[in-house]
Formats: sequence, C-alpha cells, structure tokens
Amino acid sequence: MQVRRGGRPSRAASEQLGELILDAATQMFLANGFGATSIDAVAQHLRMSKRTFYHRFPDKEALFAAVVHRIIERLRPAANIPLIEGADLEAVLERLASLILHAAISFQAIGLHRLIVAESARFPELARVLAQEGAADEATTLIAGLLDREAGAGRIQIDDTRFAAQQFLQMVVALPQRRAMGLGAPMSAQELREWPHKVVDLFLRGCRAETPRR
Repeated sequence: MQVRRGGRPSRAASEQLGELILDAATQMFLANGFGATSIDAVAQHLRMSKRTFYHRFPDKEALFAAVVHRIIERLRPAANIPLIEGADLEAVLERLASLILHAAISFQAIGLHRLIVAESARFPELARVLAQEGAADEATTLIAGLLDREAGAGRIQIDDTRFAAQQFLQMVVALPQRRAMGLGAPMSAQELREWPHKVVDLFLRGCRAETPRR
C-alpha cells in the first residue's frame, strides 16, 4: 500500500496512518519474527518515508510495544460483557474460562506467543514488553478477588487465592494453547466447548469446603 505524501495530515488521517503502520508491522512481526523485521522493511512495504515513520514510532521496540498493546486490547472482552456478576461461582468461572480460552487460542495470540518463545532469548525486551501490558496480572487479580469472596463466605477453602488463580489460568490455557501451536492435534470444536466446564469442575473439587467430620 502506498501512503500519500503532501501537506500536514488531518488528525483522522494521522490516526489512519498509524493504524496502517500497525497493520503492516503486526503482519510482518508475526510472519517473520522480531529480528527479521526492520523499520526499513515496514516503511518500504507502505512506501513511506522513514521520517514519517519515526514521527510516530521512535524505534522498533516502541513499534513492537504498540503492536502488542493493540493485540491485547482487541483480545479483551467488550466492556458490556459481564465478567464476575452472579452468585454461582461455577457459572462465573466457566464464563471467565471460556473468554480466556478463546482469547488465548486466537490467531494473533498464538502468533505472538510463538514470537516471544522463539526470540525472547535473543531479544529479552520482548518479554518485558509483554509483561508491561499486565493482562495476566489483571486476570489473576480478578479471579483471586472472586476466590477471596467465596472463601470469606465459607464456600471454598483456599489459603493463597492468588496462587490458586494463577493455577486456574494455567489449567484453562496451557494445553489448548500448546495444541493450537502444533504440539499435538488442535482441539476440536466440541473439546473447546467442553473445556471450560471440565477445568472448572476439577478446580472446584480441590477448593470446596470440606464437610466437618462427626
């Protein structure tokens, strides 16, 4: 795609240009990797001057950070989707598990995960950029708060709710994501539908308050 040259762009045109850069950079990062993607390559792909590019992104790490931020924002649930509303812990956890699972195995999430795994040893800043987004910490805090509420009401027994929340997230994501990356056959549509219920059922079996012995 060729970027138009001329006078100073309007705010809308500037925002559109930023999105075009991010579209091209996302495609190139996920297809070619961080090391093989250069600012020159992105600018040439868009037929854009490097001056125009650097006006928006000062370096490749800043560009990658913007790409990661946009991917994660697009994977977040819409603002009108209820997350922890409701008194039924099982139903709430299944809702969260389903949302997290489908975000984790989306095309861009899998591509980003592959990129980080493949190149973080050479480029440790990649893992730092991902960690700065805080998506995993947000999910852990949300679930831990839910478990705190249930433990306070005596419906479950957990000493360390944050640790339990982290393990719950691993149960939801680890195997489906691994299989989506080609390490085993991808899960079928039916397996993916059943997965949140199975994970929540197993998780809660270990958390339910024990009946006092007589």
